[in-house]
Amino acid sequence: MIENDTIKLLRECDAGVKMGTASIEEVLGYVSADDFKKYLTDCKNEHKKLDHEIQQLLAQYEDEGKDPSPIAKGMSWMKTSVKLALNESDKTIADLMTDGCNMGVKSLNRYLNQYEAADEVSKDIAKRLINLEEQLAIDIRQFL
Repeated sequence: MIENDTIKLLRECDAGVKMGTASIEEVLGYVSADDFKKYLTDCKNEHKKLDHEIQQLLAQYEDEGKDPSPIAKGMSWMKTSVKLALNESDKTIADLMTDGCNMGVKSLNRYLNQYEAADEVSKDIAKRLINLEEQLAIDIRQFL
C-alpha cells in the first residue's frame, strides 16, 4: 500500500510540476516588470529542481510518471491566450498565475489526503511544491 500511494502521489506531483513550469514559460515573455519576471523565473527554477527529484524517485520505482491532463493543459492555454489577447498586462498575468497556483495547491492537498500511505519523502516533495505555489501567489499579489 505504501509503495502504491507513493507512486501515485509522485505521479501527481510530476504532473503538477510540469503544469506549473509550462504555465510560467507560457507567460514569461509577456511580463513587463523585472521583479515579476524574477519571481516567475525563480519559481520555474525551483519547479525544475523538484522535477529532478521526482524523476529520480519515479525511476527507482520504474515508473514513467504522469503528464498533465491534455484537457487541463488545453483549457489553461486557451484561458491564458484569450485573457492576454484582451489585456496583455502584468495584472492579467498575475491574475492567471494566482488562479493556477490556487488550483495546484488545492489539487496537491487533495492528493496528499488521498494518498496518505505514501512515504515521507514523497509527502515532503508534495508539501514543498505546495509551499512553492503558495509563496508565488503571495509574491505576485502586488501585481494584481
